[in-house]
Amino acid sequence: MSPPPSPSLLSPRPAIGFLIVFVLGVLGGFAFAPWNIAPAMLISLAAMLYLLERAVERGATRKHAFALGWWWGLGNFLVGQFWIAEAFNFQAKMPAALGWFAVLLLSAIMACYPGVSAAIASRFKTGPGPRVLAFAGAWMLTEWLRGYLLSGFGWNPLGVVSLPLGELSQLSALIGTLGLSGLIALTCYGLALLALRRTRMAMLLICPILVGMVAPLPFIQPTRLTDVRLDIVQANIGQDEKYGPGAIEGAIRRYSALSPPPSNSPRLLIWPEAAIPDVLDELPGMRVRLARHLVGPNDMFILGGLKALRNEEGYTTAAHNSMFVLGPEGGIRDRYDKTVLVPYGEYLPARPLLEAIGLARLAPGAIDFIPGTGPRTLTLPGYPDVGALICYEVVYPEAASSQPRPRWLLNLSNDAWFTNEGAEMHLAQARMRSIEQGLPMARSTPTGISAVIDPWGRVTAALGRHVKGRVIAMLPEPRAPTIFSRVGTPLPMGIAFFLIAAAFWLSSHARKAPRQLERQAA
Repeated sequence: MSPPPSPSLLSPRPAIGFLIVFVLGVLGGFAFAPWNIAPAMLISLAAMLYLLERAVERGATRKHAFALGWWWGLGNFLVGQFWIAEAFNFQAKMPAALGWFAVLLLSAIMACYPGVSAAIASRFKTGPGPRVLAFAGAWMLTEWLRGYLLSGFGWNPLGVVSLPLGELSQLSALIGTLGLSGLIALTCYGLALLALRRTRMAMLLICPILVGMVAPLPFIQPTRLTDVRLDIVQANIGQDEKYGPGAIEGAIRRYSALSPPPSNSPRLLIWPEAAIPDVLDELPGMRVRLARHLVGPNDMFILGGLKALRNEEGYTTAAHNSMFVLGPEGGIRDRYDKTVLVPYGEYLPARPLLEAIGLARLAPGAIDFIPGTGPRTLTLPGYPDVGALICYEVVYPEAASSQPRPRWLLNLSNDAWFTNEGAEMHLAQARMRSIEQGLPMARSTPTGISAVIDPWGRVTAALGRHVKGRVIAMLPEPRAPTIFSRVGTPLPMGIAFFLIAAAFWLSSHARKAPRQLERQAA
């Protein structure tokens, strides 16, 4: 017989209790890069779930459970998303102070997702077993939804905190980062039950993650390198330097000066997203001039630029944010158009209304970007085919699942918008994509962090923030296709639905057992 519930921290003064949960959420935020204090998340989420269990035992409503999850989420997302305020410093038409309001509003919206998970778990009154399963399954489903619903923002999924926890992150090659999020949620619930002295169930939930942290997993191998040379250029051009008179020519000079000259050694020369913020496909003279000075006869040149879309009169109506592959003669060999666009950064929702009240895109320009047709594998003659990702797309597992399967991934990004912390978070999520797909990745950004990542998520070469220079490295070899690369997001989503179905089954079974005993006694 379980002991009677102790008084909840949320009674008799709910405001104090919710403040405690908010502080717990803030604590959990420091589990992400650059702080990487992973135990902070285990303690933080476990403490919130402890309070949830106590509240449910005392008959708390779903509204109350939602509030617990919401306040925890608000604190957690404020830490993980504060860097967004920096972007408002680069747009004169929008006051910088609006950035902090945007961070608060976005965090409040994102906090609804852990709130929904807590509310769903509180529905199951027959015991902690169904609640554990329902919470983990709901967490996985809502974490996926927050990447897509209402334009979405899939930043910092829970599974990313596995990177500092030994080799635990390697499980994402099996179940994806989303699956790892579910595993961490189960573990945190196990820690909460351990505090409630439900030892047997708690150990059942905690042991899998302990094994993943401590035991060396058999598929981790040393990094093996190919003979493909990568020259990644980082010119340290800030967002405030990208636009204005002479900015494009100035950027070309700075990138060109840092680009190693052609030699007898074939290489891939890589510049970052929007390195030339102009319609590159309509500037053959510029492309030829760049190729003549920078590209050897066996080289390829990959860089970011714009693709304009024009109407019948020739006026530009929209644009693509694109990745161009240029040959030695300056011709365009292939192109990828970014699919996952950033609201307010690359397009302005409800433009006529928002412009009327003085709000504008964070990037200059009177036209919006439009999405491309989806993930693509680019053909590089003489080099391994590459899966293209532009900036924020690297946060999405689905965007890294281009077909046919590439031999490596390339993420051109513009992290000049970010604070140092935001750039570190971006790199951490890129590392998870490499582990999931079993593919190496190269990253090129104007202000850092430019890097090369092996298929186990290890950074093999990098150039830090606000450093002018280049990364010259050999491309690592890919792994054999991982289970996640073969199945994709449907695998962890299937696990999530299974957990929720199991919660309903256990709950139904628990309700039937007393009635059966009553009939037998009669």
